[in-house]
Amino acid sequence: MKKLIFLIAGGVMVAGTSCKKYLDINDNPNSATTGTPEVVLPQALVFTASTMNTLNSYGSQLVGYAVNAGGYGGFGSSVTYNFGSSDYSGIWSNTFDNLNDYQYVINATDTIADYGMYNGAARIMKAFHYQMLVDTYNDVPYSDALKGTGSLTPKYDKAEAIYASLANQLDSGIASLKKAQASLDSDPNSNVKALKVNAGYDPLFKGDVKQWVRFANTIKLRLILRAGNKVAWKNPTFDALGFLTSDAIIQPTFIKDNGQQNPAYDTWSYKYDGSAGNKAWITSIYALGFYNGKKISDENRGTVMYQGYPNVAANQLGFESNSVPSCPAGSVWLPSLGSGALKGPNAGYPAMLAAESYFLQAEAVVRGIIPGNAEALFNKGIEASYTFLYKKADNVTLVGDPVADAAAYHDENDNTDNYLVNFNLATTFDEQIEAIITQKYIALNFVNGAEAFNEYRRTHYPVTAGNSDAVNSFASTQSTSTRPDKLPTRVLYPSTEASNNSGNLPKGINPNTSFIFWALQ
Repeated sequence: MKKLIFLIAGGVMVAGTSCKKYLDINDNPNSATTGTPEVVLPQALVFTASTMNTLNSYGSQLVGYAVNAGGYGGFGSSVTYNFGSSDYSGIWSNTFDNLNDYQYVINATDTIADYGMYNGAARIMKAFHYQMLVDTYNDVPYSDALKGTGSLTPKYDKAEAIYASLANQLDSGIASLKKAQASLDSDPNSNVKALKVNAGYDPLFKGDVKQWVRFANTIKLRLILRAGNKVAWKNPTFDALGFLTSDAIIQPTFIKDNGQQNPAYDTWSYKYDGSAGNKAWITSIYALGFYNGKKISDENRGTVMYQGYPNVAANQLGFESNSVPSCPAGSVWLPSLGSGALKGPNAGYPAMLAAESYFLQAEAVVRGIIPGNAEALFNKGIEASYTFLYKKADNVTLVGDPVADAAAYHDENDNTDNYLVNFNLATTFDEQIEAIITQKYIALNFVNGAEAFNEYRRTHYPVTAGNSDAVNSFASTQSTSTRPDKLPTRVLYPSTEASNNSGNLPKGINPNTSFIFWALQ
């Protein structure tokens, strides 16, 4: 497994791709991470962008954001869902690679009070990544994992137990961060090691502890919403600082150079030398329907999201013929405005959108988990989505007025009477949840496909019907799934687990009938 080693000075990242990624759970566990928390934490945070890029590709192909383009063949299990142990296996290896680095920081700082900020941030990121693993595979190695030679064949923990522990990890991370910040506030000359932005130690929140706490709260809210009453929480409350209200962007200073570009842009648009990225995928007719009026009218977001909107290259997953359009130069997700999901080679990578945070809060209000105004939070989520998509690569310059356009969206064309856009028209509990998850689906379009797929499996929203209607279904025309929605329920564990940890590997996993513990069956 390759690893990006980042030498960070003055906030500028220098990267190479030839070095070994240490401490993969089943890949040379005898190796040991070398360095200090100041070096390993920022390196791990930047590698998180690559991990999430892998997850976005997986989710986007399963939830209707990306479908096969014309001029290519051999899509295999991507369109049949007849998954084998090699399909999407990079999720497992990349995530455990990342987790080992965060665990190194935790181990190295657990008994050193001066490193409380590093310890807290690493605990939060450990919870963040483990949730993604559980949401993909269900039971995974946890209590026995990340121990190197101390546990070469780690047992698998129950997904519900891992979720409960992750909430505790987040609480511990918040406590470590706040204690260190309080010490630093009381004595600026103390030995507390701050997450200093000028030293490049925090490419996510630039040393802002309050933002780290809000991020932790938002992850915890996602855990609690997703698991519902299937997990007994030790502490189901949240820190008073609240939840994210701005996008959490990983930005170590990505630049147009070998191994230093935004990983999504590098994958889907152009390499540093100008050669093409992956051109085998375009958007779906289903997803496009949330912009072009087939389901919802949204010309403004359509224009900043897609190249050539409204004449966008689109298809239904699995449909193959000479009539399927090819992918345009730079990908269908690269509009000329420099906006949208990809933006450019120097854009930061979103770890979590403010839009997602607002939609999580809106749902939590509807479900009685937190107090608040669900409609106001819902509308803020839509506005935050416009804001993210309107921003160019510098994360500052806007290509339009997101506040005005988000307000106009509610009255655009046929949206006036649509409860998926106007929350006050959602008069039942089910309609409110559908509206929230549908708008989250739109906001996460090609930004975090894995989260959209998770939310579909949890709620069965947005609505999809079999695989016979390209406008109203994102399932593949070649689906082998026996389910009414013609979709898979999960992917399989990677073949490395069968080779190296077969005694603990869960048996009898089926991509059509085996469920993540929180999934709606």
